[in-house]
Amino acid sequence: MEVVIVPDARAGGEIVAEAIARLLRRTPDALLGVATGSTPLPVYEALAARAGAGAVDVSRARIAQLDEYVGLPAEHPQSYRSVLRREVLEPLGIGMDAFLGPDGTAEDVQAACEAYDKALADAGSVDLQLLGIGTDGHIGFNEPCSSLASRTRIKTLTEQTRVDNARFFGGDIGQVPHHVITQGIGTILEARHLVLLATGEGKAEAVAATVEGPVAAVCPASALQLHPHATVVVDEAAASELKLADYFRHAYAGKPEWQGI
Repeated sequence: MEVVIVPDARAGGEIVAEAIARLLRRTPDALLGVATGSTPLPVYEALAARAGAGAVDVSRARIAQLDEYVGLPAEHPQSYRSVLRREVLEPLGIGMDAFLGPDGTAEDVQAACEAYDKALADAGSVDLQLLGIGTDGHIGFNEPCSSLASRTRIKTLTEQTRVDNARFFGGDIGQVPHHVITQGIGTILEARHLVLLATGEGKAEAVAATVEGPVAAVCPASALQLHPHATVVVDEAAASELKLADYFRHAYAGKPEWQGI
């Protein structure tokens, strides 16, 4: 995989946004896989700035969701569908008719998971999937020891994850759902380009395990080593545990600009 080390989160956002812009110039109706959380926000802001300046046309872009709470109404302000509408679709001027996501309120959750996997395949699969990473190496809600061949499915949130997410629910952990629908690792790996963005020293150990460790279910993100086009964009803090950091800097510095990431 390619590792790109940047000075800070803003620089990472610019590089990833430019990769998305280049994709949309080649494939205007590309299916973009997006993630929630604070880490990808600089990407969405940089992409919206490019769209606003006329540097890229996003009018035909399609958006695919990575995961969703189970049992939370779609209109709930903390459903990931609502979050992505606020942080991605509305700033880019993309309508909900161009949005794909799992039905977290379905009576038959397993059927909803299978339906979403099929919907992604029917849409031609994700062209570029943006990922974050947890301190334990999880991607999406694929926690450690998730199958590397897993499909979209229901997962039980750890107590720590619910504690961490309580801040989005007024500090009330009782309001945080116990389950989520998440794309499985096998589903994620079907995207044509995977871009993992990580910032901060707290992610350094997980990044090192992902890039330089063995492919192992204990670090779900290490499955990116199996992908033909995976890019890891990290700031200096998140890169601090990489033994090959100097090589990664050298390789990226010598890369032709036209090639992108």
